[in-house]
Amino acid sequence: MSRVSRRDLLRLTAAGVTAYSFSGWLQALADDTAGDRERRRSCILLWMNGGPSQMDTFDLKPGHQNGGPFRATATSAPGVRISEHLPRLARQMHHAAIIRAMNSREGDHGRGTYLMHTGYLPQGPIQYPTLGSLVARELGNDDAALPNFVSIAPFRQFNQAAYSSGFLGPQYAPLLVGESANPFGPNQNGDVAQSLRVPDLLSPPDVDPAHFDSRIDLLEAMQSDFARNHPSVAARSHATAYNRAVRLMRTEARAAFNLDEEPASLRDTYGRNLFGQSCLLARRLVERGVPFVEVTLNGVPNAPAGWDTHGQNFDNVRRLSEVLDPGFATLLADLSDRGLLEETTVVWMGEFGRTPRINPNQGRDHFPNAWSTVIAGGGVRGGQAYGRTSPDGGTVEGPRSVSTRDFLATVCKAMGIDHTRQNMSNAGRPIRIVEQGALPVDEVIA
Repeated sequence: MSRVSRRDLLRLTAAGVTAYSFSGWLQALADDTAGDRERRRSCILLWMNGGPSQMDTFDLKPGHQNGGPFRATATSAPGVRISEHLPRLARQMHHAAIIRAMNSREGDHGRGTYLMHTGYLPQGPIQYPTLGSLVARELGNDDAALPNFVSIAPFRQFNQAAYSSGFLGPQYAPLLVGESANPFGPNQNGDVAQSLRVPDLLSPPDVDPAHFDSRIDLLEAMQSDFARNHPSVAARSHATAYNRAVRLMRTEARAAFNLDEEPASLRDTYGRNLFGQSCLLARRLVERGVPFVEVTLNGVPNAPAGWDTHGQNFDNVRRLSEVLDPGFATLLADLSDRGLLEETTVVWMGEFGRTPRINPNQGRDHFPNAWSTVIAGGGVRGGQAYGRTSPDGGTVEGPRSVSTRDFLATVCKAMGIDHTRQNMSNAGRPIRIVEQGALPVDEVIA
């Protein structure tokens, strides 16, 4: 039998001709994808806005007064236990490494968000680029129809600059998708898939295509003339955004944002909510060569403040986990089934953790001293938990604390990026991708 091409299989699957997990054709796709030497590495960052409680997700302390009511459950990684409210993710932990030794020393939302995104604190005149921009600079393709960095449903109110390309320039800025769908009190109603599409990518139906192309050419000439006579960051940013939109309009790459192409059963498995469908969109984007995609889980119905659980921590974390679990777990399984996980590094993190001590409001407060992150997939030695915290969860006990710069250097190393490389900053001096002195956690690198 002749081999089904990857493109044909995607078309058939999108049309619903075959279930995504049966028939052997999926294995043909996985083999074809894994053997594609033109593929580059990608990263999907799952950003947990507000700072998730490590003691109720990935570093439980059952039996201790700080532990709370959640039980720990066994996972597919021997000896590694996580929250009972993450049962599907527990079955995927052989792909992942938990780092239970984070110590970032920054407990403010805005500064913590900036630090974990850029590796630097916001100070002085230097405009540090966010991680996605750095990865786009290292692994992106300037000629690609799709952007090299897409941020899905971001919550930028804590720190706008944490999502900026900084001194790298506007060509490495993210395409923001679905931002209006993720306010502080999220509206989860309506057509989530529609909110994750890039608007206005189709030409007006009442305009002749040749006439429309002429309009675009005229506007491009005017744009180029203006930028030449008025050189500035604003002019370059406008031109970059405009050119990116035109490139998407003129290619079939825009179909990447059409989740209706996916089988209903798969969309159900991810979860018919903003986070679940955003994870599915992230898979579609890295499948098409986008090197960095960020997905934000900010809030869910009845837990609108997201992971900032100063009050009613356990009710809110349970509701958030019920959304996180299918989205995160299905993303790992789907990437693995399609032969994409070996080239895709998946990172789970927030701006800090939360206090071991439970406050009078049954909540947990900001805590940057001892918390957890997760790294999975490409370049990662999964099936383990690195580091440990004290029995009360208050301190890192060993083998060492992992700083923000150590963690970001680990992510870079997993992706094959030299974290010591330098870029010229807006202040006229070279700046490392990750701050000097960073020590990657080699134990979790494959």
